Amino acid sequence: MAVYTHLDDGDFRYLAGEFGLGELRFYKGIAEGISNSNFIVETARPDGQAPARHIVTVYEERTDVRDLPFFLGLLDHLARKGCPVPATIHDREGRPFREYNGKALAFIEFLPGITVSHPTPEQARAVGSALARVHLAAADFGQSRANDMGPARWRELLDGCGHDGLMGIDPALAPLVASELPAILEAWPNDLPRSVIHADLFPDNVLMLGDEVAGLIDFYFACTDLTAYDVAVTHAAWCFDPTGETFDPAISAALLGGYETVRPLSAAEHGALPLLARGAAMRFLATRAYDWLYTPEGALVTRKDPMAFARRLQFYRQNSGVFA
Repeated sequence: MAVYTHLDDGDFRYLAGEFGLGELRFYKGIAEGISNSNFIVETARPDGQAPARHIVTVYEERTDVRDLPFFLGLLDHLARKGCPVPATIHDREGRPFREYNGKALAFIEFLPGITVSHPTPEQARAVGSALARVHLAAADFGQSRANDMGPARWRELLDGCGHDGLMGIDPALAPLVASELPAILEAWPNDLPRSVIHADLFPDNVLMLGDEVAGLIDFYFACTDLTAYDVAVTHAAWCFDPTGETFDPAISAALLGGYETVRPLSAAEHGALPLLARGAAMRFLATRAYDWLYTPEGALVTRKDPMAFARRLQFYRQNSGVFA
C-alpha cells in the first residue's frame, strides 16, 4: 500500500481550499506505487460544474524535493503541448507544490484509464506514438536534469552488491554482470540525439482507454539523456512477460512502428538500439539487485526479481536483430 503519510478529512478540506478546488467530497488512499504516498481526492467545483478528481502525492524520502520544479514543470509543459499527461494544480499563490507537515505535496490532474498487464499490438503502437510525441514536445522545455540512474550509477549499484551478493540472488547473475557491464559501458554512445526522456515507461505508468493512450504518468525518473535510450527502456518494459522469459515480436514491431510514425529514428539511433536495450536491461537489473539485497523491512521499496531483467539482457545480447 503506497500510503506512508496519512492525511485525514481535515487535512484535505484545508488543502482543497488552499488549491482553490472547492468543497471536499471524498478522498481515499491509492495502493499503486512504491515510493510516495498517493490519494485520490474529489471536490465540488466552486463554479458549480461537475465534481473534479485529483491525485494528491506526498513526496517521501526517495524523491528529492529539489527535483520537483523539473518534474512538475515538465508535466505542465507537456500538457500545454497536447501530450496525454496530467497537468499540475497550482495553489492560490501559483505554486505547483507546497510544504505540508514537513513534506512536499502536490495536486495533479486525475486522468481516466486503466493500466494493462497484457497489451495488444494496437495498444503498444499507441504507446510508441505517445512516447515520440513527448520527445518532440519537450524539445523547447527550458529545464534539464541529469540522469542519476545512468551508466555510472549501474556500476556503483552492482559494485555495492558484490560478487557474493549477486551469486546469492542467482548463480547466473554474477558472471552475466561481469561479462556484460564492462562491454556495455565501454561501447556506450555519447553522440546520439538527446532530449527529455521519461526513463521509466512501464505498463503501470500508462493509462489506456481501449487502444488509446489516456495518460502517461509518474515522470519521477524523467531526465535529459539519449532519446533512443528511452525507446529501449520502453521496449524492455513492454515487449516481455513479467518474468522476462517470453518476448512478443508483435508488440515489439508495433511499439517501434508507432514511435517512428511520429519521430523516425536516425540510422545511428537504429544501429545503437541493441546496445541501448542491453543497457536498459542492465539499469533495472542493477536497481532490482541492490534493492533485493539491501531493502530493510518496512522500507518504501517493494523488492522485485532482478532475474526478470537478467533474462531480458541475455535475450538482447543474443537477438540484436529484433531492432532490424
